Amino acid sequence: MKITRVLLTAAAALLIQMVLARFAIGGRWAFDFVLVGVVYAALRWGPVSGMWVGTLSGLAQDALSGDVIGLGAFAKTVVGFGAGVAGTQFIVARPFARAGVVAAVTVPHRLIMVGLLAVVDQDWKGLAWAAMLMETGLNALAGLIAFQVTEMLPGAVRQSRARRRPSLSRRNW
Repeated sequence: MKITRVLLTAAAALLIQMVLARFAIGGRWAFDFVLVGVVYAALRWGPVSGMWVGTLSGLAQDALSGDVIGLGAFAKTVVGFGAGVAGTQFIVARPFARAGVVAAVTVPHRLIMVGLLAVVDQDWKGLAWAAMLMETGLNALAGLIAFQVTEMLPGAVRQSRARRRPSLSRRNW
């Protein structure tokens, strides 16, 4: 595990969440791109990386959102570890399978968050199943895009470098 990968993944997920958070205001859209970053790290680099990204990005997201600090971090840590273990036990090599993992862990993440908030606040607000379904779909779509881009990017960079070489430097002779 490289600490720079963990920090960059957490920072990128937080940045995307903050940039697109204005669409979530008012309840029109429900998404959690930080959770997508946690699952991305867990599936790419294992359960320990998923736990670290979950802890760091969850704490930062809790601090920035004004929620009880530590609840989101705990939920994202648990989900990151679970996604990492699932990634090591099952074959999730394709972007569609990884997006399925993102969708599968969105529901337990939301249930952990609602349960912990009910215990801490001593108030059960209930579950908005339609919002949870929308969040699951948007997170799965964001995960699919993230995994597809990272799978295609090395080949595109290689092709771009091959096209930029002058014709005399190619070893065609």
